[in-house]
Amino acid sequence: MDGGALIGLDIGGAHLKAALFDETGTLRDLDQWPCPLWMGLDRLEQAVAAVIARWGQPCHAAATMTGELADLFDDRADGVRLIAATMRSALPAAALSVFAGPRGLVPIDAAPDCAEAVASANWYATALLAAAGGDGVLLDVGSTTTDIVPLGGGGPLHAGYSDAERLDSGELVYTGVVRTPVMAVAHTVPYGGGRRALMAELFATMADVHRLTGTLPDGADQHPTADGRDHGLTASARRLLRMVGDDLEPDGLPKARRLAGHLAERQLRRIEDALDQVLSRGLTADSPPLVGAGVGRFLVRRLAERRGVAYRDFEAHLPVAPALRERAGWFAPAVSVGWLAFDGAPHKHLCPVAGPADAVSYSPD
Repeated sequence: MDGGALIGLDIGGAHLKAALFDETGTLRDLDQWPCPLWMGLDRLEQAVAAVIARWGQPCHAAATMTGELADLFDDRADGVRLIAATMRSALPAAALSVFAGPRGLVPIDAAPDCAEAVASANWYATALLAAAGGDGVLLDVGSTTTDIVPLGGGGPLHAGYSDAERLDSGELVYTGVVRTPVMAVAHTVPYGGGRRALMAELFATMADVHRLTGTLPDGADQHPTADGRDHGLTASARRLLRMVGDDLEPDGLPKARRLAGHLAERQLRRIEDALDQVLSRGLTADSPPLVGAGVGRFLVRRLAERRGVAYRDFEAHLPVAPALRERAGWFAPAVSVGWLAFDGAPHKHLCPVAGPADAVSYSPD
């Protein structure tokens, strides 16, 4: 890059995630903002405005996206085109590029011409950077979905690229630790000594479940709850018990916690089943390390411990300041696309050099 700040952006259908780099390639800050694209492109404009309000106008911005899936758009190509146009309007003075998977970064005005490569390619950016840390299997457990990507030989060993192909291969699992409706995780649950069917209603989400188990990171749930009430434990328990037709009585919190523990386990089993499907292709070692990313990577750590395999964080091999490490893992696609914007070969940039006390930099070839 020729100087000035660069921002890596992951434009999702529910959040805009951003990573700020200075002109030396040092990661300086990260954050996410709500961006419910199904409600209109103005939500993306507002989220970008919030990024600018925090960090100022960037000289460069590199983006990847999954937001083209929002039902605001006629199809994925329409979504890519309109998101690209919105970003051009929101950042008129910045040099903008968009990630197109194996094609790398392309000028954002070219995004409509390679919409199939641009659509939902954020996992590929993360896998490229994660693979520089060694072989294994990347599991990026986000608020809505889970990506499972074998890593080997310095790159991804994926069976599918599009969402449809990745759903078939087990590499894309539509389950996450915040927005997933509880009714999508199980149909029946053990309750009161028997089996009870869950109501097919959006009474509670997995954010309620993981709040009650005590594992949901602070700040992970930025959207309104299913009933519009607060994000506290009591409100979460009330919502979850409603899924089994029960009300929250004064002594009902232990019942809600037991139910939450079971549902968290059911979600983990679904991820593990998909992992076994991916591993059944035989492209990795018998017990490969699991590489955890996303706000739900506490599930990946639990899975690695259960299976007796090594675990490493997505950012473990990256020169990231300690204070930023956890969020770098949560917002891995934004970090990855930002890093890739400096050079398309991430493994060349992992040699730390002396830098400011609050940050670590890398030295390009």
